[in-house]
Amino acid sequence: MPDSTQPKKRPRPTFTDQEALDFHARGKPGKLEIVPTKPMATQRDLSLAYSPGVAVPVLAIAKNPATAFDYTARGNLVAVISNGTAILGLGNLGALASKPVMEGKSVLFKRFADIDSIDLEIDTEDPEAFINAVRHLGPSFGGINLEDIKAPECFIIEQRLKELMDIPVFHDDQHGTAIIAAAGLLNALELTGRDIHSTRLVVNGAGAAGIACVELLKAMGFKPDNVMLCDTKGVIYQGREEGMNQWKSAHAVRSDRRTLAQALEGADAFFGLSQKGALTRAMVAAMAPNPIIFAMANPDPEITPEEVAEIRDDAIMATGRSDYPNQVNNVLGFPYLFRGALDVQATTINMEMKIAAAKALATLAREDVPDDVAAAYAGARPRFGRDYIIPVPFDPRLMARVSGAVAQAAMETGVARKPLKSLAEYGRALAHRRDPVAGVLARVFEQVRRRPKRVVFAEGEEEAVIRAAVSFGNQGLGTAVLVGREERVMAAAEAAGIEIKAGIEIHNARLSTRNAAYAQFLYERLQRQGYLFRDCQRLINNDRNAFAASMVALGDADAMVTGVTRNYSAALADIRRVISEKPGHRAIGVSLVLARGRTVLVADTAVHEMPTAEELADIAIEAAGAARRLGYQPRVALLAFSTFGNPEAERSARVREAVEILDRIRVDFEYDGEMGADVALNPEIMAAYPFCRLSGPANVLVMPAFHSAAIATKMLQELGGSTVIGPLLVGFDRPVQIVPIAAKDNDLVNMATLAAFGVGG
Repeated sequence: MPDSTQPKKRPRPTFTDQEALDFHARGKPGKLEIVPTKPMATQRDLSLAYSPGVAVPVLAIAKNPATAFDYTARGNLVAVISNGTAILGLGNLGALASKPVMEGKSVLFKRFADIDSIDLEIDTEDPEAFINAVRHLGPSFGGINLEDIKAPECFIIEQRLKELMDIPVFHDDQHGTAIIAAAGLLNALELTGRDIHSTRLVVNGAGAAGIACVELLKAMGFKPDNVMLCDTKGVIYQGREEGMNQWKSAHAVRSDRRTLAQALEGADAFFGLSQKGALTRAMVAAMAPNPIIFAMANPDPEITPEEVAEIRDDAIMATGRSDYPNQVNNVLGFPYLFRGALDVQATTINMEMKIAAAKALATLAREDVPDDVAAAYAGARPRFGRDYIIPVPFDPRLMARVSGAVAQAAMETGVARKPLKSLAEYGRALAHRRDPVAGVLARVFEQVRRRPKRVVFAEGEEEAVIRAAVSFGNQGLGTAVLVGREERVMAAAEAAGIEIKAGIEIHNARLSTRNAAYAQFLYERLQRQGYLFRDCQRLINNDRNAFAASMVALGDADAMVTGVTRNYSAALADIRRVISEKPGHRAIGVSLVLARGRTVLVADTAVHEMPTAEELADIAIEAAGAARRLGYQPRVALLAFSTFGNPEAERSARVREAVEILDRIRVDFEYDGEMGADVALNPEIMAAYPFCRLSGPANVLVMPAFHSAAIATKMLQELGGSTVIGPLLVGFDRPVQIVPIAAKDNDLVNMATLAAFGVGG
């Protein structure tokens, strides 16, 4: 069989139970917090926010309830509600146990569609009690997302709440899977030359998702006689009595076929929403030419792409897993459905809105992939075809396309209470609402998984470093090399309960077969800087940074991370003994700041204490290059406490001179200065300077001095609301990164991955 038919499987990200627990417990327990959107700094602020000022919107809402969307957060607030009777693939574990999942769902709402969300866990399995608890929450929320409720109760609960409430009620386990699968199926039909009206589909699994898939596909054009639903007892046919209910009966067909195997004979397509092993090789072999197989059971599909490839080379496959092409991932649907519904104040999410979402997803997958998405594929730009029929979750176009289509469908079907004046304007607003660089780390991780690297963790005897190295390997990012004495490393791992698996190497500097080569290499570099050969040998034997950096310098490893046990400047000095700056470049530190959906690079945060004008210009060039390697176009602001000459100041003159240098050498990125941080980041303030060259808020900030850069980034990190990664070393000839002293394992994994990605080398 040709290699081209083999499934393109990617390493499956894994982690230990302890890593998952630590992630949820670190800092503030859980994954959510409440942050005020209005200032609360003065007595006047408090008077406006609460008594007596709050009485004014209260009276306005009492007079006109629709104004609640104008004066409160209701219009951007969704409740994620569960009773825990069907948690993921874990079963009925109760309302309280479902809370981590519901918090996670709320985080996804915010991350992908900028929707605020609160999770509510209702401790009852009685559908009527559940309905009565939720039905009265309408005034609080703009929408209700039901989650992890078992069938058939989920059908009853959703239908009754939709009848009782005038806001969207949506059970994602049913409709989310159906929408994404339908989108993929539309494209698979296109690729195989099939017509929706004549395609024969078998759906195995008659639970919430399976029945929702059948209902949606029939609404989209599948003929009822061509859709055969099966459960554990076989085909659901007219006249069957065993294991039936009203929802299954609605899709019973006239047929003499009784088993799944019989149903699949000559079938064009298969939807699996059941369990591992439900689809056999023999069943696949019996399907029609160019079969479409969506094996969506999680975590293990009904059949794997490898198993299908062993018996036929003409199948199009999708699964629910991220380590195969064509993942049916609900995050492609629910955030954008609610975004569109909320923005037109829809009273429901109807069938037309779901169809619009599915068609928008299908259309998007057929279009050329932009650079933001291609970056996650290591330059192998995905194209519409058998391995790309469903968009990827980090496609920045999703919100504008899907939410726009949903909003339009809501308006066309008369369920929108606040129709949009212009769909084109709405699409542009959505495109700017979600900054695509907010997913930069996810894209970096994905690309490194596609091209795993050898990364040296210099301080290999430290618990945090060992834990990070194991996590790095478990996540499929590459081979982690720990520098240390094996007995010390193993003892530290055992004491911490860390299991060191295959894919982790331990290198003792003194016993390494490369010891002599590293010492000779270092001697050739340092002999004219006062170092004797024995000094270099001592460094290789005793200094783990020297040994690790030599591994990278001589090509025995791809990248290096250090810094846990010594301060930044000392670690940087160690590295500079071994690795030089890239020819024609200047080494700088760049910190990656992620705050409220925005990502900004700040430079120089590590190397130059008081840079000259020439150094500031070089810093701008290096930082812009780092921005490009991370996947977005740089808009560089050279900062000062003054803005365009006001007030006049000697230190600001250096910044103005740096801009003049950039003018002379004609760099190929946007830049301007000197300007204050408020001008650089706030488009309204920037508009007061119409001559400013930046086309929008800056995403690269060049600080006038190391002290201002370090103070600003550390304040952002400690005051909360921001994540600061770095400083990232940029400009060296080899990828080397230094973490802050006493960094946690997650910080080390992030920096190791960025080093493997080559952001600084």
